[in-house]
Amino acid sequence: ESAFYKSTDGGENWRKITTGLPSGHIGGMGLAVSPVNPDYVYLIIEAQGKTGGFFRSTDRGETWSKMSDHHSSGQYYNEIYCDPKDVDKVFSVETYTHYTLDGGKTWTRLGLDGRHVDDHALWINPDNTDNIIIGGDGGMYETWDMGKTWDFKENLPVTQFYRVNVDDDFPFYNVYGGTQDNNSLFGPSATTSYYGITNEDYTVMLGGDGFWTAVDPSEPDIVYCEYQYGNIYRYDRKNGNTQYIKPIPRKGEETYRWNWNAPVIISPHSPTRLYMGANKIFRTDDRGISWEVISEDVTADKDRNSWPAMGKYWASDAVAKDVSTSLFGTVVSLAESPVKEGLVFSGSDDGVLQILKDGEWHKISTFPGIPEYTYISDICPSNFDENTVFVTFDNLKRDDFKPYILKSDDLGKTWTMLVEGLPENGTVHTIVQDFVSPEILFCGTEFGAFASIDGGKKWNKISKGLPTIAVRDLVIQKTHNDLVAATFGRGFYVLDDFSPLREYKEITEAGKAAFFTVPNGKMFTMKGGKGSQGSNFYRAKNPDFGAIITYYIDSVPSTAKSERKKKEKELFKESKPIPQPTVEQLREEEQTIAPHLIFTIRNSDGIVVRKIREKASKGVGSISWDMKYDNTMYPIRLRENKYQPTRNSGGAFPVLPGTYTVEMAMFNEGEVTALAGPVSFETELLHLGTLKDENREETLAFVNQFGDLARVIRGTEKFADDLQERVEHIRQAMNNNTMADEAMLIKAHVLANEISDIRYAFYGPEAKASFEEVPPHQLSINERMSAVSRAMWGAETGVTKVMSDNYQILTEEFPPLLSQLEKIYNEDIPEMEKYLENIKAPYTPGRVPVWNK
Repeated sequence: ESAFYKSTDGGENWRKITTGLPSGHIGGMGLAVSPVNPDYVYLIIEAQGKTGGFFRSTDRGETWSKMSDHHSSGQYYNEIYCDPKDVDKVFSVETYTHYTLDGGKTWTRLGLDGRHVDDHALWINPDNTDNIIIGGDGGMYETWDMGKTWDFKENLPVTQFYRVNVDDDFPFYNVYGGTQDNNSLFGPSATTSYYGITNEDYTVMLGGDGFWTAVDPSEPDIVYCEYQYGNIYRYDRKNGNTQYIKPIPRKGEETYRWNWNAPVIISPHSPTRLYMGANKIFRTDDRGISWEVISEDVTADKDRNSWPAMGKYWASDAVAKDVSTSLFGTVVSLAESPVKEGLVFSGSDDGVLQILKDGEWHKISTFPGIPEYTYISDICPSNFDENTVFVTFDNLKRDDFKPYILKSDDLGKTWTMLVEGLPENGTVHTIVQDFVSPEILFCGTEFGAFASIDGGKKWNKISKGLPTIAVRDLVIQKTHNDLVAATFGRGFYVLDDFSPLREYKEITEAGKAAFFTVPNGKMFTMKGGKGSQGSNFYRAKNPDFGAIITYYIDSVPSTAKSERKKKEKELFKESKPIPQPTVEQLREEEQTIAPHLIFTIRNSDGIVVRKIREKASKGVGSISWDMKYDNTMYPIRLRENKYQPTRNSGGAFPVLPGTYTVEMAMFNEGEVTALAGPVSFETELLHLGTLKDENREETLAFVNQFGDLARVIRGTEKFADDLQERVEHIRQAMNNNTMADEAMLIKAHVLANEISDIRYAFYGPEAKASFEEVPPHQLSINERMSAVSRAMWGAETGVTKVMSDNYQILTEEFPPLLSQLEKIYNEDIPEMEKYLENIKAPYTPGRVPVWNK
């Protein structure tokens, strides 16, 4: 029923035009009107037999001429683009983009030069037609020389992952996945770099389209990965070797029907045992050296050509019949019960669930509420009960977008639908169950991921940080309690440590503030970045560093301002008069410190090591403690010259590994009320360097000593700056006052020079260029401070002699400077400010005005 139509009244009426076009059945077409001359219209057509090709009209589509046989697959391609300047130049995006310079008579392949094939979108710069952007299976590329060379846009996280898996690597596990036409690969879930996780942290294992991966838990360097139609390889991470191990038909046996996305799993009961599915199920107990066929056909074994398409039965030469489509009647999901060895489940693309129990297969092909022959997208045997299984279904190919999740507690005899809370058109692709709490489930749908804490009775969307995207697969990393998602178009996503969900119901139903269990804080050294890579370089954010403390608050005290705003909103909605606050009320609101939380962290001796203040919000929240002491070495600097109660200082030196506690309190209306805690948790070193600090406590004692000295020295520097400003104002006030005695002004000059000399002792000479090019001089206080602090921040191997020597020199050279400033502050400046008051000089900073009535 495909055809070409034309409208000349904005689409109200249409005429079918056939002159010069194929007379038989037409399939997918591409249409383009030349922006140079709208009389020129182009069509690329896939049609029955050899009647398809490239057609041109020079009379706005009234009549057509076939220019050549050039066309492509209408299912994937057949999109054409006219050049903005040349009426005879047209591009056809397809597996290899082609272009014509003579209206379609002849075609030339556009250059690749390192660019991925399979193109789907194209933009031509209207001002420079050699500048082209192509979007395809490999991402986005740009050329400025008509395809001779290409620039890859590597900062776009748009990878399509079919499946995801994880390992138990230390200190950070790896994430594995198979991509649409962009290999099977793996990379770290986190790094020790401030820069985050980059593309170069990932390793490609296998080419082609990538699908299921499986990591040997006993030999994590052994990974199983595949490209389309079950072409499985055993990959060795140590040397990159790939060994082809696909099951091959036995003598006299017909070829197997492999799905494009054929499943492969490692048994949870034996690390050397794998299962694979085609139309039959295969098992190996020796890592793929030999395979055993353990089933006959486990699908419906239905000939899809026996079904009507668009209400008709089609001949074998119909347009694109069975072209670019997978085989049918194939296994697409596979699982073994983690509770009972040998209890295996397979699901097919034609709606058959098979269960292998006690060596015998049991077939289930009808399910309540599920249309017949529906694709079984995933199977999740319970982690707790061998008789319980969750199954998801995908009926997209029949224009049915409903979510389908079934649960059986009796191995398929009866079923319960579990879809409340899921979007009505959100096809379900995958489901997993927590390994600790049987009530916690996660599912991936066409429009994001969802969680349930009541066994699937009600689902809630996981929306924070996850876009509305197809989530094709989910896996739980047990060591970290992470949920890892494979999205189809936005790469991998990780939900870090979902373990608070296990306590959520109990804590929230108790109706009071509480802490969730605090996991161990992992201590390690953060490394530098990746150099100055610019913006065209993708990096993913690392998980929050530190001890993650999750808490619950049942309520937050209201303030006069919040109550007023709430009332005003209600009155505005009802179109009623809104009382205007008085000036006094507004001032009182402005002076009120909003309620906020105070988290107090103590060491095992009960000594407070850190306080963190956080905005108070009802519900679940979390903070991250960087496992460092308060940084008291630097003077306070206000933002906008205002006090901000929830602005916390950065951390200083790391605490020792060990046991710590945290308490939570609420500040409200000048009072602090305890809410929860103390609860204890551990901080632990993830790994140690080559050289170790054998006297860590002594190092920490030195750091604390130096930290206190640094606090006083840096405070004294700021104190000297403030005194200099006061003396400069004093000098100017005397200079501008006719009553001032010149002798007093000269005395002020001398005092200013004394302060200048003290500040020079702190700061040293100014550099004309680099600070390292200062002429020879005696080291300043700041330079010695820098020598200690630079060594201190990396002091994982103990106190160096540079640190101890310079600390000793500072304790000798600094005190006299402080004594000089104390004298200036206590004696010299008060004397001069008293003199200014006597001669009735204008105000100067720091001086109390005196009024003699």
